[in-house]
Amino acid sequence: MNVSRDRQRGDRHLPMRRVEFHIRFSLVAGERHGYGILQDIGERDEIAVPDIGTMYRALARMVENELIQPMVRQSATDATDERRNYCQITKPGVRVAKAEARGLEALTRAARTGALLGRKTRWEPTA
Repeated sequence: MNVSRDRQRGDRHLPMRRVEFHIRFSLVAGERHGYGILQDIGERDEIAVPDIGTMYRALARMVENELIQPMVRQSATDATDERRNYCQITKPGVRVAKAEARGLEALTRAARTGALLGRKTRWEPTA
């Protein structure tokens, strides 16, 4: 299924914001709390790490749209008994993330075909 078919089905969540893609990518591996999501994003792409406010606004949007769901867990290993808010991705959230990934894959193929990636470009700007 491609991105245009997802849009035809009424998927209003595409294209998603970069921060939302990274958050969902983190949550596909399992539930995480906010700081864990930031760490995961940083391990993948230190340039893409959002600030706390941006991330929590994105989390709130995704909860509102039922793409992720909040979970409150208490860590048994935390000596300070600190409560962390965990999130997990929903089935619709996985579907949207996969559709976005397919769209990004198509763009990457087009960039390679057009010589923007993977080959020397045919046209080089002059300095």
